[in-house]
Amino acid sequence: MPARSDAEDLLNSERESMDYDLVIVGGGPAGLSAAIRFKQMAAETGEDLSVIVLEKGHEIGAHVLSGNVLDPRALDELIPDWKEKDAPIKTKATEDSFKWLLSETASVPLPTPPALDNHGNYVVSLSQVTRWMAEQAEELGVDIFPATPVSEGVFDDEGRLIGVATADVGIGKDGKPTDSFTRGMELRAKQTILAEGCRGSLSEDVMDRFSLRTGDPQTYSIGIKEVWEVDEDKCKPGLIQHTLGWPATMDVYSGSFLYHMEPNKIMVGLVVGLDYANPYINPYKEFQRYKHHPLISKHLEGGRRVAYGARCINTGGFQAIPKLTFPGGMLAGCSAGFVNVPRIKGTHTAMKSGALAGETAFKAMLEGGSASSGLGAEVTEYQTAMENSWVWSEMRSVRNYKPAFKKGLLAGMAYSGASAYVLGGREPWTFHWSKKDSECTKPAAECEKIEYPKPDGVLSFNLLENLSFSGTNHHDQPSHLRIKPGHENTPKDVSWKTYGAPESRFCPAGVYEYPEDDGRLVINSQNCVHCKCCSIKTPEQYIKWTVPESGGGGPDYQLM
Repeated sequence: MPARSDAEDLLNSERESMDYDLVIVGGGPAGLSAAIRFKQMAAETGEDLSVIVLEKGHEIGAHVLSGNVLDPRALDELIPDWKEKDAPIKTKATEDSFKWLLSETASVPLPTPPALDNHGNYVVSLSQVTRWMAEQAEELGVDIFPATPVSEGVFDDEGRLIGVATADVGIGKDGKPTDSFTRGMELRAKQTILAEGCRGSLSEDVMDRFSLRTGDPQTYSIGIKEVWEVDEDKCKPGLIQHTLGWPATMDVYSGSFLYHMEPNKIMVGLVVGLDYANPYINPYKEFQRYKHHPLISKHLEGGRRVAYGARCINTGGFQAIPKLTFPGGMLAGCSAGFVNVPRIKGTHTAMKSGALAGETAFKAMLEGGSASSGLGAEVTEYQTAMENSWVWSEMRSVRNYKPAFKKGLLAGMAYSGASAYVLGGREPWTFHWSKKDSECTKPAAECEKIEYPKPDGVLSFNLLENLSFSGTNHHDQPSHLRIKPGHENTPKDVSWKTYGAPESRFCPAGVYEYPEDDGRLVINSQNCVHCKCCSIKTPEQYIKWTVPESGGGGPDYQLM
C-alpha cells in the first residue's frame, strides 16, 4: 500500500494521452450508429480518420436493456443490407394486443392505438443487436474499448471539451491506490459524441456546465424486465401485448409489455413513471404482483425466468430535448432524450440521432465546417440536421401524450386517443411541466402504506434472488454512488424522516436500505444495475451517480 503522500501523488499524476479524430462515449445503438456512419463516409471519400468508442460495460451490450420492439427505419438507412449480414433481428411482429387491467383478475380489450401498431417491426434482444452492430463497426475500422468507463471530460483553458478521461483503476474501498493502481488515460478528439444512454453521468455534467437544458425538465420512468424461457409450443413468436392500469392506481403513470421472441423466449416488464407521489410505491413489487394477473400468468406458467434487469427511460418527450451541441461535442440518443413515449420506442430515434451526429462531425472535419479548425469547435450543423429529420417531427407530433397523464389515467387515455385519432399531433398547443420527478413525491404522512403480497417463488421472486439473474458484479472499489456535498444529512433528516425513505423501495437492486430505526443509510453499491433511478428520484436528488472505477462492473445482460 503506497504511503499517503505517494498515494496523493499517484492520484494527481499526469495522465497519458492519445489523439483521435472522433471520440464516442457509449457503445449502445446511438454511439455505434455514430461510429458506423462516420467510418462509412470516410470509406466513401478515401479519408483516413480515426474513431474510438468507449463503453463502461465489460463487453458491448452488457449494459443495454430495452423492451424491445424494433422499428427498423433507422437501421434500413444506416445498414440497408442488415438482413444479408445476419443481424439478430428475426422475429417479425405478428399480433398486437392492448388491454386495460381493471383489477387483479379483470381486464378489458382496447383498440390498439396507431402508436402501438407494430406492423413491420421486430421483437429483438437489444443487447444482442448492439453486439452485432459493434461487429459491423469494427469491420469498418472503428476502435472499440469495452470495460472503459469515462470519468470526466477534458476541457481547455477556454472551457471547451477537447476529450475525455477514463477512470483510474486499482483504488480500494478506502479511496486510496492499491498496488494495482493505474492512472486513467486522456483521449483527445476534434469532436466528442456523448451517447451514454438515459441519465449518462458525463452527459448530465456537460448539460449543466453549458446550460443545455433550455426547455422543460426531463422526466423519467423506471422499466423493470425479466426474460422467460418457455416450451416452444407455448411461444407465439411476434405476439405483442401491452397493458395499462392495474396494479397501478389511477394517479400513477404505468404500463406493461409482454413480447414473444423466437424460438422460446418471452420478454415481460413493467414501466412506472417516476413522477408518482406516494413514497410507499415499490416498482419492483408492483411488477412481481402484476405477473400474477391471469392475462399475464398464462404466458409464463410452466416456464422459467432466465434474466432480470432494470433501466430508467426518458419520458419528457419533445419539450425536454436539450440543446444538442456545445463547444467540442454533441449529445445523441437517450443522453438527449429521444424516446417516443406512446410508441414505447427509442432505439430507432437513438440510431438516427447517432448517425446524424457521426455524419455532421465528418462533414465538419472534412468539408471546411465548424470543426475543421480542430479541437473544441461547436458543430451547430448537427442541431439543424436533427431539426430537419424525421426524428424531430415524430417527437413533436406526440409531445402532449405524457403530460396529459398528469391529470390521471382516464384523462390521459382520453386525450391521447383524441390526439391519435382526431388531432394527429397537429394541435397548436403544447403541454408543459415544471417539476422534477423528485419534487413530485409527497411526505409519507400524507400517503397510505402499501402491503404487497409475498413472492411465491414460481411467478414472483425475492428481489435479491432476482438480482442474481442480472449478472451484476462490482469489484473491490470505492462506492460509485456518492452523497452530494452539502447533502450529508439529507438521507436521515429529509428522506427518512419526511418521505419514509422512498429509495429503499424504488431501487430495483436493493442498493439503499435503512436497517436500523435510526435513519442511518446503508448504500450497497455492489448491487447496482446502473439504472440511474437514484440520481432521479431521491429527495433533493442527493445521490451523484458516477461511473465505477473498475471497468466492466455492473450488470451483464445477454438477452435484454
